[in-house]
Amino acid sequence: MGKLFRTLFILLILYFSWPFIDKQLQKTDYYPIVDNVRSELQMLKESPQVNEALQSLYSALTEITEKVEDAPDLLAKKQNEPDLSHVKKPDLAVPNSHTFAVHNITLEETRSAIEQQLGQAKRSTYNEYGVKWDAYHDQYQNFVMVAYNEKDKAVGLYTNQDLISSSKGIKLGTPKETVLEQLGKPLNEIRKGLVYFRFEQDRDYDVFMIDDSYVTIFYDKHMDNTVTAIQVIKKDLEQSKKGFYAEGTPQLKEGFELQLFDLTNAARVKHGFSVLSWDDKIKETARKHSLDMAENNYFSHTNLNGESPFDRMKEDDIFFTVAGENLAYGQFSSIFAHEGLMNSMGHRENILRKEYDTLGVGVAFNSQKQPYYTENFIR
Repeated sequence: MGKLFRTLFILLILYFSWPFIDKQLQKTDYYPIVDNVRSELQMLKESPQVNEALQSLYSALTEITEKVEDAPDLLAKKQNEPDLSHVKKPDLAVPNSHTFAVHNITLEETRSAIEQQLGQAKRSTYNEYGVKWDAYHDQYQNFVMVAYNEKDKAVGLYTNQDLISSSKGIKLGTPKETVLEQLGKPLNEIRKGLVYFRFEQDRDYDVFMIDDSYVTIFYDKHMDNTVTAIQVIKKDLEQSKKGFYAEGTPQLKEGFELQLFDLTNAARVKHGFSVLSWDDKIKETARKHSLDMAENNYFSHTNLNGESPFDRMKEDDIFFTVAGENLAYGQFSSIFAHEGLMNSMGHRENILRKEYDTLGVGVAFNSQKQPYYTENFIR
């Protein structure tokens, strides 16, 4: 079989390259001999069996070549693409005692009851309220974050997937106009003690006081201003955070970094893209840039030495075929930073770019406790 393949392969080369070879050999003394070979080849060419075999071989080689060229893409996709065939969306029920539920969970439920339903948390990281977000998901499908108080009762909920149910009929994809019709006028500020903290005028979210909780509805302006995520925070937990920004501790820095990584993957799975892998080396590159911006009071992809994100990654011996960077500044949490990035087209394209397979996130705080976020994507 191998000998036949080699013979056919040689014939295939001669068959398709003969006009060029013939033209060159006409200039030499060997042309009479070659002319005889050409006659023999012409006979082979006119043989239906040989012609069919050569065409089949040519088609097979073309297919093999295409598969070899696509192999790196297919391998990368296979390695990072989650197998979601066994993951089913839960049947969402209208909550009885609360206006909103996430994955059929409402505030005040116990950790044991929630984990009986969702299993163990995949990750637990500090947030801006001094408690932890526990992230629950199955390969980032059915993604939920829950915050617990000291009594192990839920005091915070978040999801950016189709897990929202409400007694007001609000769910993922509900238009902003319907939200306002059902929930009324949103808050423009939150009072903490004697200080009022105002929300920015041009924002892609609304905050409501419902069921003794602050409910934040996030909208996707690239999907006609429809509901894309929800955060529900118990009032006393929100009031326990005295300022607009939390203290920038090492634990909070790491929390924001890993939360942004999880939020990015949850968004990618939601939109049908593969999961990214975490990379500590890239995280350090991202951290250094966030710290540089925080310490030197600037906000740019190009640092004060004129170095681009690609320059910085190369300096740190990070090798890539494709790379990109997202920056955010001033958002007081990882959730608000992520939702803001998703509403900025260039940043959104990075988050949802299919070619990427790896992500590192770095966070730093300036002297006013304001966080700088850097996301470095590579393949």
